[in-house]
Amino acid sequence: MTLQRAAFVQEALIYGSPEMPPLTQTLEEVESELQENIGCVALDGARMVGAVRARLDGELLLVGRIAIAPDRAGEGIGTTLLAAVERRGAEAGATEAELFTGSLSEANLRLYEREGYVETQRVPGDDGTEQVFLRKPLTGGAHG
Repeated sequence: MTLQRAAFVQEALIYGSPEMPPLTQTLEEVESELQENIGCVALDGARMVGAVRARLDGELLLVGRIAIAPDRAGEGIGTTLLAAVERRGAEAGATEAELFTGSLSEANLRLYEREGYVETQRVPGDDGTEQVFLRKPLTGGAHG
């Protein structure tokens, strides 16, 4: 919870909205999301410095809530987590991964595009920004 909130404060500032779900979720909501989670965490000793959530929807791996400790941003933790969760998804039978971010989150968009994700859809939000959906084919796992 602490990591998620710390990581998403920066996003909330970009969008001028403290009402983002990662900042308003209760512990119970987070715990229920984690029931079907095949995501990963990044640890530095006992400290969690990054996390990503993911779940399978048929052959689609839905990736979300990539959170990096603000003081550890830019160290490649997000790239490592993304690769790990994609591998986990492929092993579980996913053939494609999907994630989304806001249209103002330039660093996120750069990371995803660098990692092979391609924009598939933009959904207008209430605040004049858009949710950008990106997808990437997964190789390996049970089918590769």
